[in-house]
Amino acid sequence: MHLIEAAGLAEALSGTRSAVAAAQRLIVVDCRHDLSDPDWGRREFTAAHLPGAVFAHLDQDLSGPVTAQSGRHPLPDPALLGAFLSAAGIDASTHVVAYDQDKSMFAARLWWLLRWLGHAQVSVLNGGLAAWRAAGLPLQTTQAPRTGRHFITRPALVQAIATAAVARELAAGRILLLDARAPDRFAGRNETIDPVAGHVPGARNQPFALNLDANGQLQSAAALTRLWRAVLGEIPATQVVAMCGSGVTACHNLLAMQLAGLPGARLYAGSFSEWIRDPGRKVATGPA
Repeated sequence: MHLIEAAGLAEALSGTRSAVAAAQRLIVVDCRHDLSDPDWGRREFTAAHLPGAVFAHLDQDLSGPVTAQSGRHPLPDPALLGAFLSAAGIDASTHVVAYDQDKSMFAARLWWLLRWLGHAQVSVLNGGLAAWRAAGLPLQTTQAPRTGRHFITRPALVQAIATAAVARELAAGRILLLDARAPDRFAGRNETIDPVAGHVPGARNQPFALNLDANGQLQSAAALTRLWRAVLGEIPATQVVAMCGSGVTACHNLLAMQLAGLPGARLYAGSFSEWIRDPGRKVATGPA
């Protein structure tokens, strides 16, 4: 179950319905973040959060240290991420539900990371906190003490691909590189985050916002299947590499593909912010 609705999560938390397997413990993780104000998510969590939730910071918990060669959100060290998950009370018996403020772009990052560490029991709250509030469901301001568990990394359920391999496979025509950023940033307009504007030559633009309905929630599985089969055509999902600015919203496209029944795509975790670290790598501008 990769996606859970607010009503289903509320019932699972109250114990009135088994929205997740009865043998599993449920841990809710708040992944709210603002790229322009990195402390915003923690402040909002302190002010109010879903009952029993723990907080995960995109920069500090769900990413590794930025280096001169890396993108803005490099993958975390698996051992350090495992230690964070253990401290949060997550182990093999835990079903994790990740949420953020609304569109699930940051929650999808945790969904992908857990699967990268071999943990299959993870869902994203569709519509995030906005959907929870719209349903009139309760929030809390207190943080209960958390009993630590022992998270064990298992064989990865998803795969990442490094910059050198992206360049090599793209040049050979072996991958379809899909960039999840908004069309203006992909085209090299209105760039306010990265020091270079544009996109990887040969990439196609597939904005993550297309996965959403008018309410900012992920579309139905049937609608996503139609969308993504039209995008891929005859190309198998296993040849897709998802990217964005720093490897975050790309996970939203990977989640959408999973919901569409098209698993197997890889994540270019470094994404555009890592690609431009080397001035010798070409950059294109204009629409796809």
